[in-house]
Amino acid sequence: MPGRRTVLRGAALAPVAGIALTACSGGGGGTPVTPTAPVDLGAESEIAKGGAKLYRDRNVVVSRAGDGSLRAFSTICTHAGCAIDKLRGTTLVCPCHGSEFDAASGKVLRAPATAPLKELPVEAKDGKIVAGPGA
Repeated sequence: MPGRRTVLRGAALAPVAGIALTACSGGGGGTPVTPTAPVDLGAESEIAKGGAKLYRDRNVVVSRAGDGSLRAFSTICTHAGCAIDKLRGTTLVCPCHGSEFDAASGKVLRAPATAPLKELPVEAKDGKIVAGPGA
């Protein structure tokens, strides 16, 4: 039978473990991990050539190449499913374990992630950026 200290120590650590698991769960709160239908992300003019924009509420990043073409990627980290919430220039940084990705290619720049981000269809329609299946 466990002693009183063992039981109390376990009870004290349980909430901390729950917080850690919650932080690494992907897309919580019923939010889709990636768009399941075309979504309007805003004005095409918001993304300069060679730049990128993170759409946190949609879990999408869109980049524009030097030739003006657009690429979009899911911003759900391929390591533990965390929503990436930081964009530094064209580098995406995952808040959970520090993985980094190139917003222009989706490639991993820093581990622990090893798989690239999932690419999404994207296009410009009437001056607006539309991303997701069917775009």
